[in-house]
Amino acid sequence: MRSVLVLNTTYEPLNVCSVRRALVLLLKGRAEVLEQSGTALRSRHAVFEIPLVIRLTTYVRLPRRTASVHISRRAVFARDRHRCQYCGSTRHLTVDHVVPRSRGGEDTWDNLVTSCAPCNRKKGDRPLHLAGLRLIRPPRPPGPTAFVLLQVDHVHESWRPYLSYAS
Repeated sequence: MRSVLVLNTTYEPLNVCSVRRALVLLLKGRAEVLEQSGTALRSRHAVFEIPLVIRLTTYVRLPRRTASVHISRRAVFARDRHRCQYCGSTRHLTVDHVVPRSRGGEDTWDNLVTSCAPCNRKKGDRPLHLAGLRLIRPPRPPGPTAFVLLQVDHVHESWRPYLSYAS
């Protein structure tokens, strides 16, 4: 089933929900449509335009997001856009420690990157400069919209302006 991006009144991304949940929010007057898909959902008595992005009509106060996204293989891949951070490949991906664990490296956002198997083997347990590798992008904790990347398989093109607005 399709997903719908839910924004706060301030246009800050809050959540991703199902089309059904989005339609309930719209019918109750708790949200307004910002982007539509162009396709309709038909029932016996009504036709509903399927939304892609909705905005809540009342502000939802959230606790400060001090806790980051939990570190997982899937989260590291999503942050790095499923590309090896040494060569840019999208095949045979693994997670690599920039500073090897054998040399005191930890499981932190700043030390984990997506790597293809050949680059991971080439690096081994050596530091980057000794392995002759360079990072395409330095690793860092994911941004405030990372939850969207983890909840859906595909980020719809119409979501991008709202996600970049929050970054």
